[in-house]
Parts: sequence; structure tokens; C-alpha cells
Amino acid sequence: MELELRHLRVLCAIADAGSVGRAASDLGYSQPALSTQLQRIERFFGRPLFERGVSGATLTPYGLEVVAEARDVLARAEAIGHRRAANATSARPVVRLAATNSPVLPGMVTRVRDRLPGVSLTVSSVYATSAIVELLERGEVDAAVAADYPGSELHHSAALAHRGIVTEPTFVALSARHRLRHRPQLALADLAEDAWFVTPDDGAGWPGVFYAACEAAGFSPVTVHQFLGDRQQLLSMIADGLGVSLVQATLRTIPEVLVRPLSGTPLWCRYVLVWRRDAVSGEVAETLFSSATAAYRELVAQSPHLRAWAARTWSVAGR
Repeated sequence: MELELRHLRVLCAIADAGSVGRAASDLGYSQPALSTQLQRIERFFGRPLFERGVSGATLTPYGLEVVAEARDVLARAEAIGHRRAANATSARPVVRLAATNSPVLPGMVTRVRDRLPGVSLTVSSVYATSAIVELLERGEVDAAVAADYPGSELHHSAALAHRGIVTEPTFVALSARHRLRHRPQLALADLAEDAWFVTPDDGAGWPGVFYAACEAAGFSPVTVHQFLGDRQQLLSMIADGLGVSLVQATLRTIPEVLVRPLSGTPLWCRYVLVWRRDAVSGEVAETLFSSATAAYRELVAQSPHLRAWAARTWSVAGR
């Protein structure tokens, strides 16, 4: 027989009850079964642990030593069990992150996971900023990367906090065979006769800001294709000359598509970190923000069209 914790519990139960019969009742055994178990345990130790009599069972001097050690072992085993249970119940905290169509997301998530290894980050793609704010207000997500526009800034309740990640110019993508391909920048009015790919209402001001900019430039788009789909599919259609599109300044393009700034920079977009005050600690919020800004700086370094525009306009350091 190998000594197990259950054997030690039997010894302690008999010592506490002072009787094999009462211990059997406490443990849910029959008295004969517990007596047999005690005999096997005593054979293991090679010496009697209890003296049986009409008044019950009392520990022998050797039994006193064994039971004292058994209680110590059981107490240690219980402490280890509590530690395991505590680890099981204190699972890694989860931050539920929602994000609109933002180029900073991949680099941001990678950095957050590196910097907060004790936090589990889940990501949901949500197009409309208005839907993101609703999810935050209802407590269905904890933090988000959203978008808004100058003059149409984000609105939310006091339960949320936000911080601007970056405000960037909006550029235009056109076919490498476009009639204006040789110009380093384009006026919005130069594209008045082109077909446009325009994403749907995002609940934060788009595409209203686009149409307002067109009106200010003196035209209304002739043809508008409402498009919300795969980026590569959009670039392929632009490459085929089916239309032009306003795009993020850090867009990674393909050889058949050119990205140009708009003269006068009539359109801007701001990416915003938003979070629930009661769900995200200051440390986590700061890590989310710094990870997002670092990801954006990396995107700028990989965007020659944005760096060329910035060199002509101003330094983007710290933006």
C-alpha cells in the first residue's frame, strides 16, 4: 500500500471522533470498512496507532506523532489547493477592444500584447463610430479606436473618456493611368468629373464632410459608388480606372494605384482612443494610447507619400 492523503484523513477523523464507529459515520463509511482501512494503515506503519477499548479508540504515543504530522501534511495540501483555486478564479483580465477601419490596429495590438502580457486582449471590428460609442456606453466593450472629423468631434457620456491618437490629412487614390497621374498633388475640383468610391455613413460625420468639401470646391460628385469591403478589392477597381477614392494617408498601395495629397488639405480625419472609466485602469489606457501612437509612427515611416507631403507642409514629429 502507498500512503495517500485519504489515509491521513482517516487517521485524523478517528483521532477527532475517538471512535472508529463515529469516524465511519462522519466519513460516510461503514464501520467494518473503516476498521479494515485502519488495519491496512497500521500495517504500513508497522506499529499500532490506536488502542481500542470499550470507550473507543485512543492514540498510542507513536500514533500521536503520526497524527500530528498527518495534520501538518493535510494543512499544507489544503493551502496548495487554495492557491490553485485562487489561480483558477483570478483569470487574466480581459480588455475588449473595438476598432473602426484604422491602420493603427495591427501594430497597436501587437505592442499591447507585448507590454501587457498579463492582460488578454480581444478585438472586434466595428465600422461605424456611432455603433462603437453605443457598445461602450452599454458596457459591451471596454475600449475602442474610433474616428471623428474636425468640426464633428466625438460625443459621449461621462462614463467614457477619450484621447486623440492622431489627426491626419485625407488623401486620394487614383489609377496609375489616370489623366492627372503626373501631378504631385490634386485639387478636389480637378476630380469633379470622376466616379467616386465612398464608404457608408459612419455616424461620426462621414460622408457628410466629403460632400461638404465637394460643395465648397464648387461641384457635386457625378457618380458615387457606395463601397465597404476588402481593401485589395477597392485598389483593384481603382487600378482598373473605375473610380477614385479618398483614402487614409498611410494607405499601403499597389504599383497600379497612386496616392496623392489634396491641395489645401480640405479633409482631415482623427483617430481616437475611447474607453470606459470603470473598466480600464489608467495604466492600461496609457498603454493602449502609447501603443497606438507608436504604431502610427511606424506607418508614417512606411508611407513615402505621407512623408513627402509632411516635408512640404510641416514636421509630423509627435503627431
